[in-house]
Amino acid sequence: MITALVPERQLRTHRLPGPPEATMYQASNPLIVQSDHTVLLELASPGYEAARDQLSRFAELEKSPEHVHTYRISPLSLWNAAASGMQAQGIVAALAEYGKYELPENVRREILDQMSRYGRIKLTKEADRLLLGADDDALLTEILHHPKLQGMLLERRGPFAAVVEASQRGNLKQALIKIGYPVEDLAGYVPGEHLEIALRDITLAGLPLVLRDYQREAVAVFHADGSARGGSGVIVLPCGAGKTVVGLAVMAAVDAHTLILTPNTVAVRQWIHEIIDKTAIDPASIGEYTGALKQVRPVTVATYQTLTYRRKGAGMPHLSLLGAQDWGLIIYDEVHLLPAPVFRATADIQARRRLGLTATLIREDGHADEVFSLIGPKKVDVPWKDLEAQGWIATAECTEVRVAMSPALRMDYALADQRLKYGIAASNPDKMAVIERLLERHAADTVLIIGQYMAQLQTIADHFDLPLITGETPVRRREALYQQLRDGEIHRLVVSKVANFSIDLPDANVAIQVSGTFGSRQEEAQRLGRILRPKAEGIQAHFYSLVSRDSLDQDFGAARQRFLTEQGYRYHIVYAEELEAIHGQALETA
Repeated sequence: MITALVPERQLRTHRLPGPPEATMYQASNPLIVQSDHTVLLELASPGYEAARDQLSRFAELEKSPEHVHTYRISPLSLWNAAASGMQAQGIVAALAEYGKYELPENVRREILDQMSRYGRIKLTKEADRLLLGADDDALLTEILHHPKLQGMLLERRGPFAAVVEASQRGNLKQALIKIGYPVEDLAGYVPGEHLEIALRDITLAGLPLVLRDYQREAVAVFHADGSARGGSGVIVLPCGAGKTVVGLAVMAAVDAHTLILTPNTVAVRQWIHEIIDKTAIDPASIGEYTGALKQVRPVTVATYQTLTYRRKGAGMPHLSLLGAQDWGLIIYDEVHLLPAPVFRATADIQARRRLGLTATLIREDGHADEVFSLIGPKKVDVPWKDLEAQGWIATAECTEVRVAMSPALRMDYALADQRLKYGIAASNPDKMAVIERLLERHAADTVLIIGQYMAQLQTIADHFDLPLITGETPVRRREALYQQLRDGEIHRLVVSKVANFSIDLPDANVAIQVSGTFGSRQEEAQRLGRILRPKAEGIQAHFYSLVSRDSLDQDFGAARQRFLTEQGYRYHIVYAEELEAIHGQALETA
């Protein structure tokens, strides 16, 4: 008897409850929910912040101009909300509470329907068989006959279950989410080879190690006491909020050989440093797997780039690292950057516990559903402003400075091919004068100047006689410069996009962004994150984004700001010529 697969959700799934009774819609409320599943949020409303905090849990921000922001309620955003414990009626009630007008009936029904889909289909294990269970006979029949699922399901076992080809566990989850049915995977995990992992009470640096409440909760939700309900998923925390410590605490809960995948070699070495500093693991049991070293040890830290290295005529030989040990846990640091080949390889290792860590689930390639199905759903998402209010991350002021282009540059821009326009505008040489003024204003601060274009960054470094880090900078030189910044030997550093991720610079409190990767929201979040670590004596962080007026640079800047706007940050917009006159008073009250 397959007791885990009885249709316990059938009545709740097919009887949609009515709207909340006695709802009072008010013209002063901040939300307008539209029948196309978009939600308009008015910033001038007194209920703006409370409504925004609710929306960020189950909707995606699409546009964020000055007065009205546009969110979209999507199936994936609702499934992630369901996986993190939200209830459909709670979402409906929130939209009713903050809505100007009555919630459109089709939106209400879509919320209830999509939320109910999470958990209707489950993967479980009985003896040595992998089973797919549905809460409805007709639904399982539909799945068994879907052309995209042929070869993944072997035979039917009663009205509510079918046997799954074990090697197809990941592919089945991918295929099902594509047709609108997210799977709740309860099939469990192999324990992996045992490794005793304990967190230190006092780090080697002599500091007490005590998990913060939100870190402890994140570990508990992910691990779920070792049950099949835990063990896979994504934890979303702001940069500077201690994602690495959460990862180490999960390792201690699992007590098994662990593979950690990171964006770059500097991040690998920072992870190794943190493991040695904060756990009792023998350093001899920790391996670096990068372009420089290929050590496979009980705890191995590797880069995505090394894993996806392609040798001519030999495919990607280092992907075999995923099966090189009996891993009990795989950690995907900055999971939103996961390359497609690693996704495909992850489909084959669904029996391993998988933890994704990130500051944002935004993927510019649109593959967020792959993270959901192959790494796991969002388990924890702590709002940035909540942690700022509690003092765990720095208070940040965001300013967009609009810089005019000279008549000559304007003409070059006007005549340029469309694909070259952004680079011309982003590299506007008149940004140099703004940088100089900002460096004068923040003479006592630690400043990062961040950009996309190498020639622009080299010009800035040469003009101000500052050290420069790019992708061409040797890893040893990068680490030395980062350490000098931490030690206070230098206070200015020019960096390319290689510094977007996993760089620990706790004293940096000012970032000047001179150019970005088109409209990348994830990049904006990561760059702000470089300066969000708590500061001594509550020093405020400042993030400046320099854009050329009336150009693609300004348009892409607005697109990049969307995620941070959703998190509660407002960009104060000034023109370069106004910067001196209005900086003091205006930015303090923005």
